[in-house]
Amino acid sequence: MKKVSLMLVAALLLSTGSVFANGPKKDAKSSKKENLSAQITKILNSNNFNEKHQGHEAQVLFMLNSDQEIVVLSVDTEEEAFEGFIKSRLNYQEVDTSNFEEGKKYTVAVRIAS
Repeated sequence: MKKVSLMLVAALLLSTGSVFANGPKKDAKSSKKENLSAQITKILNSNNFNEKHQGHEAQVLFMLNSDQEIVVLSVDTEEEAFEGFIKSRLNYQEVDTSNFEEGKKYTVAVRIAS
């Protein structure tokens, strides 16, 4: 009887170890947001801001239309030039998202870094 219970415990430990070895699965919703965020970063990457603008931040509220284009609803920042830059670069830029929700509002934080 001891051998059977010992074998059962060993099998349980091995199966538990293999479950943890696979690691957590990435949430599809999370990877979709990362993909959209990466595309926005790429759109905003080339700019003429210098060191005195470094650290400026903005909260951008946008939605995606039926053509998979970004429609900027608002930009919350203290810098007017930064707001204009974000709106001009992002508004009606087409993004590649396989599963997006038309009309759903999204928020992304934007910061000027060197």
